Amino acid sequence: MLTTLYIKNYALIDELAIAFESGLNILTGETGAGKSIIIDALSLILGTRASIDEIRKGADRAIVEGTFNITGNSKVQKLIEGNEIEWSDNSLILRREISSKGQSRCFINDSPVTLAFLSSVGDFLIDLHGQHDHQSLLQVDTHIDMLDDFGGLDSLRKEVSTAYHRMTTLMTERDALQRRGAQLKERRDLYEFQMKEIDILGLHPGEEEELEAEFRILENAEKLFETTGQLYQRLYGEENSIHDQLVLIRNQLEDLSRIDPSFHERFAECQSATVLINELTKFIQQYNSKIEFNPERLEEIRSRLGQLALLKKKYGGSVEAILAHREVIGREVSLAENFDEEIISYTKRIEEEQKLCSNAAKRLSEKRYEIAKKIKKSIAAELIHLGIPSSIFDVRITQQPDSNGYVRFGRQSFYTTSKGIDIVEFYISTNPGEDPKPLTKIASGGEISRIMLAMKSILAKSDRLPVLVFDEIDVGVSGRIALAVGQSLKNLSSFHQIICITHLPQIAGCADAHYTVEKKSDGKRTVTTVRKLTLEDRVEEVAKLMSGTEITEAGLEGARELIKLKERITEG
Repeated sequence: MLTTLYIKNYALIDELAIAFESGLNILTGETGAGKSIIIDALSLILGTRASIDEIRKGADRAIVEGTFNITGNSKVQKLIEGNEIEWSDNSLILRREISSKGQSRCFINDSPVTLAFLSSVGDFLIDLHGQHDHQSLLQVDTHIDMLDDFGGLDSLRKEVSTAYHRMTTLMTERDALQRRGAQLKERRDLYEFQMKEIDILGLHPGEEEELEAEFRILENAEKLFETTGQLYQRLYGEENSIHDQLVLIRNQLEDLSRIDPSFHERFAECQSATVLINELTKFIQQYNSKIEFNPERLEEIRSRLGQLALLKKKYGGSVEAILAHREVIGREVSLAENFDEEIISYTKRIEEEQKLCSNAAKRLSEKRYEIAKKIKKSIAAELIHLGIPSSIFDVRITQQPDSNGYVRFGRQSFYTTSKGIDIVEFYISTNPGEDPKPLTKIASGGEISRIMLAMKSILAKSDRLPVLVFDEIDVGVSGRIALAVGQSLKNLSSFHQIICITHLPQIAGCADAHYTVEKKSDGKRTVTTVRKLTLEDRVEEVAKLMSGTEITEAGLEGARELIKLKERITEG
């Protein structure tokens, strides 16, 4: 649910925060007070288009922020977790900032997000039905989702979707393989030549580094022999060698340490140095004795490095790159050799998935026809209750034949999506004698709102969106019908949080929380404010809606009766 809406520097609003409650939240106020401005501001955090003209005069930016409790809203939770947005305590904050320079920034829990992502999250939070807002009921592609939600067809639809995606993935892979077929045949001879050229050298990873290291040693054998010989002489072989001098120093330090114990540590260090010199001398002597003068091996390595250089130039900058290329072309040649078998294997797997998808799609379609009958009857009855008598509501389910369709029933194939083969569209006739027409052709805003209300009343338990917003749902209704609309809204608020703008006392009397929107002016500037009403304030506000600015005792009594009627509706 929407717990708090904060708006700053937007249109006539200087700064306000509205704490909404669960159930039915009603906003009333005089025409032009700014009720629809609040809904327009709310739509900004749902991803609607923004304009710098909406920024309050004198401000450098407008801010709209909505705090939502997303307990139980697994779709929103999964969406934000998938985009690595941190959240806790089941709280989610959507914020939109519009600068006077035309820049728009979006945030979710203070993490910057794109407008498209903000809109995606908003689609799972609020369904907004207003004069200037998109209405999901008028989007034909949502009709199938509404029907499936009402029928609880998630499991069967998932079965169709899974088989469909497996099938289309296999088709995509097979098509890609078939496109590569001719190319593979053309390149097979080249690949086989390259494989032979690489294989004949018997390469192994790291070989080039090993050869270069051995080459350096053989190429510098004379220098190594001469230098190590000189080192040996200086360290040990010649008169007054480093070893002899160090032994003499060690012995002198030993004598001094007998006189003064402070030399003990220096004597030990010298002793260690003597050991190190002995080890170094031994290593150099052994190294010198093993030096090999091998011109034949030197030439052999030079030739091998030359061969590697040629292959590197052709197939990559290293032995590892050559071996990687060999692995790739090896797979290509193996695929070319078994190409027909691979295509046959893909085709069999596709046929298996096609059968699974066709079977599931058929069962899903049958279930949809059953659910459609229930929806038609229930919504038609609800529309009569809401003042659209003689209405005919129809759920039309059609299929589109397609010779290349994925789903087949007998010899006939149908166009298929991950939702199955059905095209679902709602039709309605609101006047006697008229044939039902697509719901998207309905022109009356009041009728659209009441049709949506009827739909929501029937689909309430299965609807995916926790918050419903109705902007002036009372257009074109009054009296008994207004009371029926209020009752329907109140009943619907048992399943959803509802925010509703109204001018009718029959609807306002049903509120769980009632807010009045007021426009104030100090002669220089005009500001829209929102005030939550106490019970007594509510009585006065409802009375004002009934009798105008002059409130009478009869009006107050009538208002009390309407508010008490709300309690009876709740108990009923």
